[in-house]
Amino acid sequence: MLSQFMVLFGFFALVLVSIFWINKAVRMFDRLIGDGQPAWVFVEFTALTLPGVIGVVLPIAAFAAAVYVVNRLSSESELTVMQATGYSPLRLARPVFVFGVIVAVMMSLLAHFLIPSSLSQLRLRLDEVSRNITAKLLSEGEFLHPAPGVTFYIREITLSGELRDVFLSDRRDPEAPVTYTSSRAYLVQEGGGTRLVMVSGLAQNIRAEQNRLFTTYFDDFSYDISSLVRRDVVNLDEVAFAGTLEMLRDPEAVAARTGVSMGAVMAQMHGRITAALLCVIAALVGFCTLLVGAHSRFGVWRQVLLAFGLLVGLKIVESLVLAPVLASAVLWPLLYLPALIGLALSGLLLALASYPGLWHRLRRKGPAAEVPT
Repeated sequence: MLSQFMVLFGFFALVLVSIFWINKAVRMFDRLIGDGQPAWVFVEFTALTLPGVIGVVLPIAAFAAAVYVVNRLSSESELTVMQATGYSPLRLARPVFVFGVIVAVMMSLLAHFLIPSSLSQLRLRLDEVSRNITAKLLSEGEFLHPAPGVTFYIREITLSGELRDVFLSDRRDPEAPVTYTSSRAYLVQEGGGTRLVMVSGLAQNIRAEQNRLFTTYFDDFSYDISSLVRRDVVNLDEVAFAGTLEMLRDPEAVAARTGVSMGAVMAQMHGRITAALLCVIAALVGFCTLLVGAHSRFGVWRQVLLAFGLLVGLKIVESLVLAPVLASAVLWPLLYLPALIGLALSGLLLALASYPGLWHRLRRKGPAAEVPT
């Protein structure tokens, strides 16, 4: 059973990750390629978003694998044979628990290490790309707007890196807009900045107060385009980037450094732990629910719907307990309430599966109260 769980888990995880990842990748592709970035930047960015996507789908994949395996065992009567040979529901749940623990270990690695580091690295790379004005400008045959009030056009880029027939309009000062045109130009890195060196060109300066146009022909002219890029320092002091051990050792320092409340730090730290616990609970709930109920030739679709409803209910409880913790850090134990409820539900379902008579007695308890005299 454990091998079947792992095989089906891998299949569902691959399918779900592909769906979520493609959805993110398409939007990122439009943004990066539209800014003139090369294809390898797109591949790097989508790879950095992959740990977060995997962290979202792991509990869903664990639940789907548990439900699918039990449904197949039930439809092929293998589950009936195992129960007839003396395997109790508690014994059958052992490989499900081991499977859930394996998935929880994967989720722990993602939540505590890979996801925070990938998010911080993604923030750094996004800042680097936004500062890379050269990549934004190297698009021939297209009017570009690298900054508000600035328009740039290149007719052709030669193999040697020479820019042919360049047009640059700087309208950031409404009182004195300037337009530069040149037959040739070059992008030059100098002193940590980027300069556009134009050769054989014309500068047209409009003085709004005088309503006059001044033209200047030049052999060569250097224009600093580094000013088009924001020089803000990238902020990596966010609670999502902080390490779990750091939050465990000194949560007050993390809250002060990131500028968030203690409740946000507690929610982030314990949320990483509960995310791993939810993988175990999702597998157990999916498995235990399908063990309850009599055999039917129509399958176990009712139990499947019940298991899905229970999982949705646990996610609703998880979202409801988040707001009180954000408001008051001392309420952080509430974050473990969904896991405790899921564990209690799994135990109750296992008890009902172990004692079918109890299940039928509970179902007939209402009508049995009306006994004719």
